[in-house]
Amino acid sequence: MSSNSAPTVYLQLRSRVPITQGRVVTLGHVARILSDPEWEAPLRNLELVEPQKWDGNLLLIDLMQIIPKVQELIPGVKIEPIGQNHVLVEVVQNPRKPSLALFLLVWLLLFFGSALTIMNFHADVNMQEVQIRTVEMLTGKRDEHPYLFQAAYSFGIGFGMVIFFNHLFKKKWNEEPTPLEVEMFLYQENIDQFVVAQEYKRMKSSQNKGEPH
Repeated sequence: MSSNSAPTVYLQLRSRVPITQGRVVTLGHVARILSDPEWEAPLRNLELVEPQKWDGNLLLIDLMQIIPKVQELIPGVKIEPIGQNHVLVEVVQNPRKPSLALFLLVWLLLFFGSALTIMNFHADVNMQEVQIRTVEMLTGKRDEHPYLFQAAYSFGIGFGMVIFFNHLFKKKWNEEPTPLEVEMFLYQENIDQFVVAQEYKRMKSSQNKGEPH
């Protein structure tokens, strides 16, 4: 780019970024930047906002807040935005060491809760009688306690859940997202859209209150 022409800055805002409490949010935190090499470092370090306690843990930064600061840093700059025009900044506390007691408590609640759910379902559909009848159809003999069939059925439930959720501890069978990961992604997307809509509504309300009557 010639020195006579105005510099061009390309900005691609991220959708959501975490920031440690007490840090100042810079342009490098919230956007990918493409510009002349001489401006890359000043742009990355350009301070946008310092989150305050009353801002909560989610802060919306709009492109209209970023453009004046970039223009102040680089007079005559041409800004080319790419993608969305806002970013959510999540203010996070300093990471704490996970509690082993809390982990065990949650694990036990999930384990026994899942077990009770499966047992209640089996009781509702009279699964024991179904299994007895199935063994009788296969062998020709009625067995009131088909333990071998029940053991195979129990292992099958566990194996089927591992295949369905595509996860065993930290190991995944392939690169496809698990159903739980997809649901969590959609849930997070809905939360972000709701927060953005609420923040824009709050910003519009604040602007209206500041307008002269």
